[in-house]
Amino acid sequence: MRPVAALLTVAAVGATCASTDGLGQARWDSPGLVGGGGWPFVSTPISTLDARDASYIPGSSAVRLADGRVLVIPHGASNPVKISENDPRVASAVRGDRGWLEDGLIPGLTADHRDMASRALLDLRMLTAPSGASTASWYGMWNYVWPRDAAFHAAAFAATGHLVEARRILGFLSRVQGADGRWASRFRPDGSPATDGRPVQLDEIGWTLWAAWFVARYDPAATAYLPMVEKGAEWIASHLGPDGLPPASSDYFERSVSTEQEPRRPTLGVSGPLLLGLRAAADLSRASHPDKAARFHTAATTLSSAITREYGRYGYPRSPLPGGNMDASVTFLAPPFAPADPAVTAAIANAADRMTVSNGGLLPGENWGGNRTQAWTPEVALFALSAVSGGRADEAVSRLDWLSGHRTSLGVLAEKVNDKGRTASVAPLGWTAATVLLALSAQSTPLPVPPA
Repeated sequence: MRPVAALLTVAAVGATCASTDGLGQARWDSPGLVGGGGWPFVSTPISTLDARDASYIPGSSAVRLADGRVLVIPHGASNPVKISENDPRVASAVRGDRGWLEDGLIPGLTADHRDMASRALLDLRMLTAPSGASTASWYGMWNYVWPRDAAFHAAAFAATGHLVEARRILGFLSRVQGADGRWASRFRPDGSPATDGRPVQLDEIGWTLWAAWFVARYDPAATAYLPMVEKGAEWIASHLGPDGLPPASSDYFERSVSTEQEPRRPTLGVSGPLLLGLRAAADLSRASHPDKAARFHTAATTLSSAITREYGRYGYPRSPLPGGNMDASVTFLAPPFAPADPAVTAAIANAADRMTVSNGGLLPGENWGGNRTQAWTPEVALFALSAVSGGRADEAVSRLDWLSGHRTSLGVLAEKVNDKGRTASVAPLGWTAATVLLALSAQSTPLPVPPA
């Protein structure tokens, strides 16, 4: 899902999900995963050949092939087999998936949106190991745990009633947290940090703290992760500069700070999530550690004022300077991440106008340095979530319809959509799936917002 990863991973994953577009141009074509309905899950990509004219058996991760057979991973096995739909192993797998879905909620106000939600839930389940290692996707350089993505996965599980999975993810993040309260940019599923030179991504602290707070709103047992939250919040509170802002670092763009318009100062993609994390920590600590809660609240007030002063006067661009580019991080300052603010709402509309591409989707940000004809689904999902939570119902439905209408042939949410409206890059993408689930959930029940 990463903007820089596409340059690094063609060789690594080409054998499983690369194809050509008929013009000899390499493209991604990963229609989805196949599983077996049991726990722990074993999953593997579906080949483009098998996916042709195939479909998931509704409410499951078993695939009905064009020839009538079913592609499924039987319980206890590690590889998929093609068997008759009458084989009892198919019924067992489907029963396992449907039973898990029925244990929670499938959000969505329309049949199409509920189908998208069902598929997103099953895909997130297959991306999440019993250890709580919840990876961005299955493939190559995406098959790692980014704390940012995992935080959204945990929140989506909580909002849809799958609290065991949410707690597992928080447990994993707690175990891999650094002694100073930060996280590495990403981790292998075994919990070891990926040491590939990627710069630290400070926004991941804020997202993880928010996820712990969010899950605790649905599951009181999640307060067990308060030590993780307080350690992370202490790092943030201790590293605000004289201007009230945190240090500059990489964020969801995953690029070096040297490439930013203002490399000496943090992007809104860092400042916004860290404010969210401080607010979450202050609220979560209030009952048991009021002294720490007060410290985190004071730091949050300082950071909030700095964001308004340094970014707000320019319309909340990515970098705090005149003419700064807009990006999706402006949504981090609005519900469900922060109380509503008319100036932020206006900035969100401005950002969407500047980021829209011809297929109706959105770039990661204005003046994006990569392919400017491809939409990125995580950004579309973030704006959908913002629209739902901000009361902009028509916009929300439009964006959710766009996401639903631009899934793979098997109904899976991919990372990108090209200028011809075809899915591109990896599928499933956990961050998109999780954000869509949060948006669909918010249509029925508003999501909690950390108090300012």
